[in-house]
Amino acid sequence: MNFKEYSINTLKGFSMGAGVFPGVSAGTVALMTGIFRPLIASLSAIMSLENWKLLFKGDAKGFWEAINGEFLLPCVIGMVLGFLVLARLVGWALSYWPVPTWAFFFGLILVSTIWLLTDFKDWTWRDALPLAIGVGIGVALCLVQQPDQNHPNTALWYTGLSGALAVCSMILPGIAGSFILVMMGNFTFMLEVLNGTVSHLLGGDGVAQWGQLLVFMLGCVLGIVAFSKALNALLEKHGRPTMLVLFGFVLGFLVAIWPWADMASIEAAQLLRTGSASPVDLQIPLALFAFIIGGAAVAAIEIPSKKNA
Repeated sequence: MNFKEYSINTLKGFSMGAGVFPGVSAGTVALMTGIFRPLIASLSAIMSLENWKLLFKGDAKGFWEAINGEFLLPCVIGMVLGFLVLARLVGWALSYWPVPTWAFFFGLILVSTIWLLTDFKDWTWRDALPLAIGVGIGVALCLVQQPDQNHPNTALWYTGLSGALAVCSMILPGIAGSFILVMMGNFTFMLEVLNGTVSHLLGGDGVAQWGQLLVFMLGCVLGIVAFSKALNALLEKHGRPTMLVLFGFVLGFLVAIWPWADMASIEAAQLLRTGSASPVDLQIPLALFAFIIGGAAVAAIEIPSKKNA
């Protein structure tokens, strides 16, 4: 792999860091950038005992080739960097400008999903069932009562479990890992842990919570390695219906990122920006503009890629 390909895969991995936004799936971004199937295949290869036997026998090169390491490494590096950088951005964007932020991602995800569904040829009535199942499950999960983020469970076992479930859902298009953390009541807490630790490393006044962060990361590693094996098997044996269910998840989870779903957050953001929360500014023109920008970003990515294909 040359430097250009390495850089492109790093940038694609970085873009998956957008999964730090509740309701935005890193798996969706992976689909949009064309790295979803090879990413799942590489993660699944890590679970292969045959590949680990190569490493234990001293054949590091064979192991590296078997897991497609030249592709996987830049993606993982980029994704970690993306999470670290975007974790700060998400805190600011959701605090001050939640409506245009959600509108941008709503347009991005809606247009990209419709665009990707056009790649499915020869539709039949049988295809509607897995798509509808995915939509139904996605909507149902969005409507589940979310716990109070101000009173998180900070036990280490729960932090590890949160990491495992969040990262498993993160690689599924549509199901955002950060949204799972919201459902488990730990999103705000883990965001504070991450931002505080990064701030501490940079010499700021943040408080480092290494125990929580390391346990969460361990849960992520164990979760993603185990889950990717199962998902890869489904994709190989039942590729079309599995992908349709995943796209259904994407459409169903749009309920979670409707820009005006949380009026309390909109009022709080307006109070931060202007000092007054009344009357509430719904920012409809700005939201429409952000929606168009999100959709246009998909077109800018997909049109050249289809021409190259």
